[in-house]
Amino acid sequence: MKTIASFKVNHDILQKGMYISRIDGDVITYDVRMKKPNGGDYLENAAMHTFEHLFATYARNSKYEDSIVYVGPMGCRTGFYLLVRDNMTHSDSLNLMRESLDFISSFNGEIPGVSSKECGNYREHDLEGAKKVALDMSNVLKNWTVEKMNYAE
Repeated sequence: MKTIASFKVNHDILQKGMYISRIDGDVITYDVRMKKPNGGDYLENAAMHTFEHLFATYARNSKYEDSIVYVGPMGCRTGFYLLVRDNMTHSDSLNLMRESLDFISSFNGEIPGVSSKECGNYREHDLEGAKKVALDMSNVLKNWTVEKMNYAE
């Protein structure tokens, strides 16, 4: 079998940030890398789960709602994928990510989608952990630019 594109990224040098992972037709996949790969520090499941609920809810209710294809965590627990239609620019996607992080880091209230009817693991959530992750990533992306969105060689 062919090696998939995400396994061709050099995870030994990959740092926290937001990267253009791939472009497939009219869908752009962003790698929102929140932890250094293989660094021994990974997203905790409950915080990652809450982050996912808040990120997906915000993105799908933003002015870009019709352009959002998918928001979801990486199995390695080092970040999230954001898939959008190509009618969003890279700058739009970066701004959406920053807005989402601000929303999550300051969120108070009931986490969206946390009933047994709405979620397959509704008991495993950590709002404070999600807020800490969002604040940390917000600091990473504060001065991030579209020019930094390409993987280092």
